[in-house]
Amino acid sequence: MKNLKNWLSVALITAVVSLNAQEAKKYKIHTVAFYNLENLFDPINDPDKNDEASPIMEMKANREEVYKKKVHNMARVIADIGAKDTKNTPALVGVAEVENIDVLEHVVNDPLLLAKDYGIIHFNSPDHRGIDVGLLYQKNLFQPISKSSHTLKIFNDSSGKRIYTRDQLLVTGNLDGEKIHVIVNHWPSRRGGEAKSRAKRVAAAKLNKRIIDSLQVIDPYAKIITMGDLNDNPNNASVKETLNAKRKKKNVEFKGIYNPMMNFYKKGLGSNAYRDSWSLFDQIMVTKPLIEEGYDSFKLYKAGIFNKNYLISKKGRYKGYPKRSFSNGSFTGGFSDHFPVYIYLIKEVK
Repeated sequence: MKNLKNWLSVALITAVVSLNAQEAKKYKIHTVAFYNLENLFDPINDPDKNDEASPIMEMKANREEVYKKKVHNMARVIADIGAKDTKNTPALVGVAEVENIDVLEHVVNDPLLLAKDYGIIHFNSPDHRGIDVGLLYQKNLFQPISKSSHTLKIFNDSSGKRIYTRDQLLVTGNLDGEKIHVIVNHWPSRRGGEAKSRAKRVAAAKLNKRIIDSLQVIDPYAKIITMGDLNDNPNNASVKETLNAKRKKKNVEFKGIYNPMMNFYKKGLGSNAYRDSWSLFDQIMVTKPLIEEGYDSFKLYKAGIFNKNYLISKKGRYKGYPKRSFSNGSFTGGFSDHFPVYIYLIKEVK
């Protein structure tokens, strides 16, 4: 593929690429994406959760109207990720900052996504705010085999009390007949400062590594995708040291992890911004079998940050930032304070 010249055409999930002037080969292409949906809460009070602190519940009026618009905006973005190249919506979408399975059902039943027949995998997590992660999948492309939720147990340094945060979601299934493992993460925030909260994310990375290791004990050649809002950048200790994720493919050892997001970060690109500083907290990483040479099975073709113009604020306090949904206690009509990230997986069609 080094002398790949250009895409000639893409029809649904099959891409045709030209390898040289005399020969054309066909490739299947699938998008795998991650998107932090920024406080996708419904307008119904749940007495078992602290959902009163969510932006939509803090609004005094028009909650139902705002909720419907927010859901539609999330569906619009998901439908658009990778569509230009694949002529299809993503095969798999990891999501974060969702309140429950109901909000995800509303997203996948939006007119923009309904025909794609997305399935949903979701577990309620112990997070004190009631925010969870989940996985959306096109049923005709991905068939789940197993699913499990893995609890992160961390404690307050001063009081010793447990801090309840998001679980990590593991889903194993067949993507177009090929076994793939997907882990969806939303690691602890930087509340209180990056240094003070660092140990929590290192603990999250250790849990993530244990999940990956357990899969590789069963199958050393397991194709694993770990994705999420890590609240850390690719060069932070949790990712670079604990996961030992590498920036260059050639440095990835057997059972190692490749982080294609590092190259974007090195160029100053990000998925979220704060005080005029960009971060790349949203990342997708893969294990070595997904970057080996040859396309006889699904391999990573490219990665990207989905930062289309309509997702960017054009004015005001957050000009140039991702166009967030909520600000100053009101709905902005926007999308999320994070850009989605994605990868393309391709395989030669014999």
